[in-house]
Amino acid sequence: MFAGAFMMGAKDRLLPPVIPFRFFASAVLFHVAGWAVLAWGAQDVPGFQGGGGAVVAALHLVTLGVLAMTAMGAAYQMLPVATRRQLGPAWACSLSWWLFNPGIVALGLGLGTGWSLVLEVGAGLCVAALALFGLLVARNLARVDDLPAVTWPAWVAMASLAAVLVLAVVLVVDMDVGLLTDRPALAATHALLAGYGFMGMLVVGFSAVLVPMFVLSKPVDDAQGKKVAAVAALALLVAVSGTLGRVFWLQALGCVLGLGAVGLYVVMQRRVLASRMRKKLEPFFRLLKAGWALQVLSLAAALALALGAPADRLAPLWGWLLVFGWLLSFATGILQRIMPFLASMHSGAKGGKPVLLSHLTHQRLLDLHAAAHGAALALMMAAIVLDQPLLARLAAVSGLAGALAFGGFAAVLMTRYRAHERSS
Repeated sequence: MFAGAFMMGAKDRLLPPVIPFRFFASAVLFHVAGWAVLAWGAQDVPGFQGGGGAVVAALHLVTLGVLAMTAMGAAYQMLPVATRRQLGPAWACSLSWWLFNPGIVALGLGLGTGWSLVLEVGAGLCVAALALFGLLVARNLARVDDLPAVTWPAWVAMASLAAVLVLAVVLVVDMDVGLLTDRPALAATHALLAGYGFMGMLVVGFSAVLVPMFVLSKPVDDAQGKKVAAVAALALLVAVSGTLGRVFWLQALGCVLGLGAVGLYVVMQRRVLASRMRKKLEPFFRLLKAGWALQVLSLAAALALALGAPADRLAPLWGWLLVFGWLLSFATGILQRIMPFLASMHSGAKGGKPVLLSHLTHQRLLDLHAAAHGAALALMMAAIVLDQPLLARLAAVSGLAGALAFGGFAAVLMTRYRAHERSS
């Protein structure tokens, strides 16, 4: 079974626990901050199509502070275990965290207030942190030739990250210079590559490792994994070409290919779940499955935009489905499972018994988060479609309540973990 092979010798390749848990703790805190800032500026979400202010600040607190932060912590910890290759020195992983945290804070502040110097400093720190992360991951992937279901999507993600960083620098510099002739097209390409390319392809690659491990199933089929990565990469290339050139039929074709890639991915995951030994799926799968469904809806919204649907309603709906619907649901689902898993793996290092996952997990708080998150998603979709700022405010407050519950789960987990370590 894949899970057994994956875990063989895993403890020998685990980083010091402080490194991944720093990233996860930051993700939990930025989760609360992102929803709080969104609640502050929620009235601007319906009809939002870019620019500065609280909405774009909240968006980056979530995309960088939660999604990218979670991806970095998971990659640093799980890639060396999965690939059986060292990822890089621990100090470099820590350095990326020290760069990224103040960078996200400064970037969010700069975007929210329009302070250009703060924005530029924040952007520079974020670009440096993500570039270091990309180099460490690429260094690991370059040594692996036997895990294509993981490495192929990860390479697409790293190529997308490189393009995202270049576009980010261009967009930030242009705020002072003002030379871009079609800034909206570049901004849309930046969003597309960040969401579907960088984070989306990391989701595909991580799913090939984490889902079989958590449900105790057979590994992802390598040929199927390659096919998903190849079709997704083609979809990205076509969609990016159409967005940059404003060729709408290419944008539409990219969406159709993206839907095809999602279909292949879902078939691949269904095969994994069908072969599982753990027949009852754990509660965190509710968020994963909801994310997969909302990913399809995000691509459907993108296709409607490419075919000429009104942008004032569809553009913010597309962004909401992509970031908060698909990616945030998936990230919080994985976080609530990987945090106790790693804490249990690291526990008992001094010779005592490892702590049980069930002891570390406060399920009622996670249930509260899932309910509040689901309500926030539904309310905001209604607010955007109906152009109702009050509904948008209620959605953001519901999301904030869920984020606080999730923070409570993380606090309980760490308290119980430390108590166990002191007593062992």
